Amino acid sequence: MSESFDVIIIGSGPGGYVCAIRAAQLGLKTACVEKRATLGGTCLNIGCIPSKALLQSSEEFEKAAHALKDHGILIDSVKLDLAKMQASKQDVVTANTKGVEFLFRKNKVTWLKGTGKITAPGQIDVDGTAYTAKNIVIATGSESVPLPGVTVDEKQIVTSTGALELDKVPGHLVVIGGGVIGLELGSVWQRLGAKVTVVEFLDRIALGMDTELATNFQRILQKQGMTFRLGSKVTGATTGADGVALTVEPVKGGAAETLKADIVLVAIGRRPYTEGLGLDTVGVALDERKRIKVDGHWATNVPGIYAIGDVIAGPMLAHKGEEEGVAIAERLAGQAGHVNYDAIPSVVYTWPEVASVGKTEDELKAAGVAYSVGKFPFTANGRARAMGDTDGFVKLLADKTTDRLLGAHILGPDAGHLIAELTLAIEFGASAEDVARTCHAHPTLSEAVKEAALAVDKRALHI
Repeated sequence: MSESFDVIIIGSGPGGYVCAIRAAQLGLKTACVEKRATLGGTCLNIGCIPSKALLQSSEEFEKAAHALKDHGILIDSVKLDLAKMQASKQDVVTANTKGVEFLFRKNKVTWLKGTGKITAPGQIDVDGTAYTAKNIVIATGSESVPLPGVTVDEKQIVTSTGALELDKVPGHLVVIGGGVIGLELGSVWQRLGAKVTVVEFLDRIALGMDTELATNFQRILQKQGMTFRLGSKVTGATTGADGVALTVEPVKGGAAETLKADIVLVAIGRRPYTEGLGLDTVGVALDERKRIKVDGHWATNVPGIYAIGDVIAGPMLAHKGEEEGVAIAERLAGQAGHVNYDAIPSVVYTWPEVASVGKTEDELKAAGVAYSVGKFPFTANGRARAMGDTDGFVKLLADKTTDRLLGAHILGPDAGHLIAELTLAIEFGASAEDVARTCHAHPTLSEAVKEAALAVDKRALHI
C-alpha cells in the first residue's frame, strides 16, 4: 500500500520548500519531491545564491582594484584567484542547501528523492514508487529559454548555469539579452576583467523596469565599460578553437555582421518547467505561454492540484514563489492565505543596485492614473558621499488625489535593502506623507527615501 500525505509538493525551490515547511508547521503530513542531489532548486543551486556570491566577490575585487584608492587605501597589486572565488561561491551554496535539508528534518518534512510524475488526481509516482496525497502543489520552477540558431554547450555558449562555472575570465563575453540575469552576470565578469557586450533585441534594456530608471541604469553600466548593441538580433553562432562567431543583424533591417567572442551567454528569459510532470495525463490546463493556469487561490482546473512560482503567471521571482507557497499551505490548512501582488519587490544586484515595487510611470500613464512624482539624487545624500557611491536616485509615485504610494523605484547603493521600507508602505496603503513624516536615522542612505517622499509635495530639504 502506498504511503499517503496531506500534501505533496513537487520541487524544492524557494516556493516549494517554503510551502513544505509552512504546511508541516500547520500540522499537515507533508512531503516534497526533488530530483537533485541537494534541496533548494535552481535558486539555491545554480541561480540566485551562487550568482549573488559571485556578484559580492567581484564587487570586493573591483573595490580593491579601483575604488579603495579614493578612500586613501592604496594596494600595490591586486590579484585574482578565480578558483578560490569559485570555491567560496560553492561554500555559500552548500551552506544554503544544507540549511534547507536541516529545516526539512526539523519540521518533519519527508524528502521524496527522485523525479515526480502525477499519474492521476491525488497520485504521484517518484522513480517507480507510488504515493497518494489529498493535495498536490506543483512548484517546479523554470528553465532558460533557448535561442534558435545558437546551440548551448555550457562551455563556449552558456546559460546562466555555465556562466557561473567559468574557470577563467573570458577576454570578450557577449551577453544575448539585456535582462536581469544577463546584466548581473555580465557585471561579474566585467569587474573581473572581461570586455562585455550586451546584444538586446529591443531598443532598451531591462524590459518592465521604469523607463527613466532603465535609461539611467544603462548610462551607468556604459560608464563602467559595458557595451550595448540595442535593436539587434543574433541569428547564428559558430564555435571553434578561437572562440565563437555570432551573426548579428539589426532588427529593423540592415546588413548582418560577425561578432567574435570567447564566451557567449544566452540570457533571453526563462520558461516554466513542466516537462514530464504528467500534466497531459491528468488534464491540467496551460495558457498560451505554457504556464499552468490557476485561479485566485492557486488551484488548477483539476481538483486537488495547485501550482505556484515560476510555473504560473507573474514575475519569476524567488520571493514571489515563497509568498505563494506560504499562502497555499495556509489555505490547505483552513486558513486565509493571501498574496498582495502590488507589493512584490524586484531587485537587480549589479552595483549600483536597482530595486522597484508597485507601479511604474509607464503603467500609470497607460492606465490613465493621475500621479505625483518625488525624486531625490544620491549625490545629495551625506552617507552616499561618504561611501563614494553617489550614482542614482530614489523615485516615488503617489496618487495625485489621495497621496497613496503607488510605486517606488531606486537606482543606487543598497537599493535592494532600501526598497523594503517602501514595500511595507505599499502593503499597508501608506501615503507619501506617511513616509515623509517617518523619522529616518542620520546619516543613512534611507534619508534619500524620506527626501523623495518630501519631494512628492515639493518640499525636499536637501536639494
